[in-house]
Amino acid sequence: MTARRGWFITLEGPEGCGKTTQFELLAQWFRERGDDVLTTIEPGGEPVAETIRRMLLHDDDPLTARTELLLYLAARAQHVERVILPAVESGAVVICARFSDSTLAYQGYARGLDIEFIRRANDFATAGLAPDLTLLIDCSVELGLERQQMRNRMEAESLEFHRKVRHGFLQLAKEEPDRIKVIDGAADIETVRRSIIAAVEGCVGK
Repeated sequence: MTARRGWFITLEGPEGCGKTTQFELLAQWFRERGDDVLTTIEPGGEPVAETIRRMLLHDDDPLTARTELLLYLAARAQHVERVILPAVESGAVVICARFSDSTLAYQGYARGLDIEFIRRANDFATAGLAPDLTLLIDCSVELGLERQQMRNRMEAESLEFHRKVRHGFLQLAKEEPDRIKVIDGAADIETVRRSIIAAVEGCVGK
């Protein structure tokens, strides 16, 4: 891989934590600084990956855990090579809602698939690309699900499933505290925004 000149920032968290709102506010903050910003999501962000997204989140056909994992990885491989990596290498700030940590939390901690296998497979799918900073917006499972008005296949999983997801995210944050910054998503929108900006400034500068 060539030397990267831009920044790659991901937003993670359990369902209903406020990622979408903060994702947009963070992009606005970078644009006001004069940065070239690309916002994108997973699964998706690219035509092939968007097709896979529909299969993963909106089709009614049941998926096995291994099939689900492989589809997420396929979408990510396409997304990284066609969208994320070129933008970062061009000097842009890339902000992505969900990335490899979600796969570890959902398919690893919640589905029970092998964590180390998922790490190796993620590394292959991303060609070794990792976020410079991950903002983990955390809130209780009950609060997050209460905020959700409409639910896709993943959001409709059991309460216990979502508790395992949240536990997985927090465990990942303990393992990589320099990269993953935990943000209190139960606070009001402006408080969460300020906490995120403080974490970002600590990484990329003011």
